Amino acid sequence: MALSSIRWKRYWPIQSNKYNKVVSSTSQARDQTLFSVEFKVRDYECDMQGIVNNAVYFNYLEHARHEFLHSRGVDFTALARDKVNLVVVRSEMDYKNSLTSGDKFEVTVAFEAISKLRFGFRQQVIRQPDGAVMLQALVIGTALNAKGRPFVPAELGLLAEPV
Repeated sequence: MALSSIRWKRYWPIQSNKYNKVVSSTSQARDQTLFSVEFKVRDYECDMQGIVNNAVYFNYLEHARHEFLHSRGVDFTALARDKVNLVVVRSEMDYKNSLTSGDKFEVTVAFEAISKLRFGFRQQVIRQPDGAVMLQALVIGTALNAKGRPFVPAELGLLAEPV
């Protein structure tokens, strides 16, 4: 993991102001745990305009989600062996600003239960060191059993609980 590092940190739910800077919300006092992975933009991730190509953000978000799940003990190999497949059913991404080559940034991950059959990951891409929000996303997923029917395995249901 040469280009990224993983860490847990404590935070109040994140909001961004009109200048796209991360600010802590004082309206919600509940302390939560936010997982984050640090990255650095590589030259080949940029398009002809000199900014990170929009499709590359999907890779950043997916890598952070996988690291989050791994850190919480969710084993993709074991799930696949048991014929349980985690799948994305919806992705919403709001692009706020553009990263450029060499930018350092972090991708945050917050898990939430959406319904009996779906779970979500609220994610942000935050440029360092200025804290500017580059992207906000909600990725919704489910698990499919061997018959292709959706369900949420017990391992994922536990993710909504504090660490």
